[in-house]
Amino acid sequence: MKILNFGSLNLDYVYHVEHMVTPGETLASTRLETFCGGKGLNQSIALAKAGAEVYHAGCIGEDGAMLLQALEEAGVETSYIKTLPGKTGHAIIQVDKSGQNCILLYGGANQLLTEHYINQVLESFGEGDVLLLQNEVNLLHVIIDKAYERGMKIILNPSPFDDNLKFCDFSKISMFLLNEVEGEQITGKKEPAAILQELARLYPQAEVVLTLGGDGACYRDESTECRQSVYPVEVVDTTAAGDTFTGYFIAAMMEGKGVSESLDLASKAASIAVGREGAAPSIPLRDEVSAQLL
Repeated sequence: MKILNFGSLNLDYVYHVEHMVTPGETLASTRLETFCGGKGLNQSIALAKAGAEVYHAGCIGEDGAMLLQALEEAGVETSYIKTLPGKTGHAIIQVDKSGQNCILLYGGANQLLTEHYINQVLESFGEGDVLLLQNEVNLLHVIIDKAYERGMKIILNPSPFDDNLKFCDFSKISMFLLNEVEGEQITGKKEPAAILQELARLYPQAEVVLTLGGDGACYRDESTECRQSVYPVEVVDTTAAGDTFTGYFIAAMMEGKGVSESLDLASKAASIAVGREGAAPSIPLRDEVSAQLL
């Protein structure tokens, strides 16, 4: 069983500010840092640091060498990543003094996938393999359809939620990993219990992991429900918290751990990540997380 993450690769430009800029306002930042990021890259690094073998597919521009280096240093297989003329995707991230963030994305090479390239990558994967997806690359519906035809287990993190997802056949998704906002956007429901109930009605074949910020996370499938609380820490930067949770949860489940243990491991890893700056650099190693669990 192999894990393929077909996802975004971004350069993150992080601006530290007193508060999020408002319409019409000019605001000076106190610091600027550049990190490797993108939900795809972050989740691949989280998977690798959690101990999983993961292959990453996606596109970078001519300025994306540091992204390849970051993935390789984390232990991610990068042979399927394609370099194209032009700019790598990037994000402009504001982080306020409380550690909260807002993000402006530029797709760049992430939006230049072709059907031919998708076919080339998926030729190496088949029944029983796992495909992890987010919504920061183009042709997402094509990737889902072709992976489903090959019998892959498809895990979707529908973030950011936008109209591109309307073209995707969610009945082909094996697991949704999403937060309350995305859950409401899909179901029209606000309360976590109502979101889970509606997702079960709409997509009874799918497992669902719903993250609830400071209220933890919950899991539901056809026969199981499980709730996980957070590990409180001083928040520095929440940018990669969800991606860290995603990578660790998937890695633990693929090791054969139960839902409760997988949620606990993922929650602990995410708590470490929010106590550090940056996206990919904030993701802890498995040994760090295990030490926290003793």
